[in-house]
Amino acid sequence: MTEHVFTASLWRWAAKDEEKSGAWFFVSLPFDAFDALEAEAVPGKGFGSVKVEVTIGSSTWQTSVFPSVEEKTYVLPIKKAVRTAEGLDEGGSCEVRLRAV
Repeated sequence: MTEHVFTASLWRWAAKDEEKSGAWFFVSLPFDAFDALEAEAVPGKGFGSVKVEVTIGSSTWQTSVFPSVEEKTYVLPIKKAVRTAEGLDEGGSCEVRLRAV
C-alpha cells in the first residue's frame, strides 16, 4: 500500500454532549490521501473505517480512519499518549505518515 505523508492541524471534536468533547482529537486527511485510500483500501466493518498504520514523530501505531460528513474526508483519531509524547496541542500541526494495512 502507498504511504501518504502530509501536514495537518490537530482539532478537538465538538460533541453535542459537551462532557464527551474534551477526550477526542483528530487530524483530517487531505483530499488526495482520501481519494487514494478510497481506491486502494477495503473499508472495515465500523462505519466505513479503514485500518491504517500511522507515524507522527517517533510514535507509530495502528488504528483506523473514519469517514466524516462534516470534514468531507477521513479523520484520524490522535490518542492522548501520542499527543503527549509528540508535544501536540489543539490547533498545532504535525507531519503524518499513513498507510492502509
